[in-house]
Amino acid sequence: MEWSEEDVQLVPLSWLKPHEEVKARNRDKLLEMTQRWGGYTKPLIVDSRTGAILDGHHRHSIAVQLGLNRVPALCVDYLGDEEISVDVWPASGRSSLSKEEVIEMSLSDEVFPPKTSRHTLAEDTPPIFIPLDVLLEPLNHGPDAS
Repeated sequence: MEWSEEDVQLVPLSWLKPHEEVKARNRDKLLEMTQRWGGYTKPLIVDSRTGAILDGHHRHSIAVQLGLNRVPALCVDYLGDEEISVDVWPASGRSSLSKEEVIEMSLSDEVFPPKTSRHTLAEDTPPIFIPLDVLLEPLNHGPDAS
């Protein structure tokens, strides 16, 4: 599957569920860059069924800091898409991690340490530019408010 800008949806920030912590220094650098650019240039990748964040924890964290109502995301069938795999980063202290464990953690009140999961996707995300003022707009009513 090849993604394009048309595949990017604006999803409610409140729907997203992180499964790992962020590194404050990386988040702060990204926050500064996002404010300088005035928008998001890369979508998050999330599970379409649960809202579990697969890629983009730092982008999610700065969205919370900025008080955004929604963020750009590519929604994928995480458990069903065999082109998406998960492994662990070498220094994570774990020998393996399953997709099910990622979903379970995202649905819990806990998170893994930073740089635990390492997702591999067949395609790169498309370049985008979504201005911050669009992401600040109040949500419409409905499950896929965008």
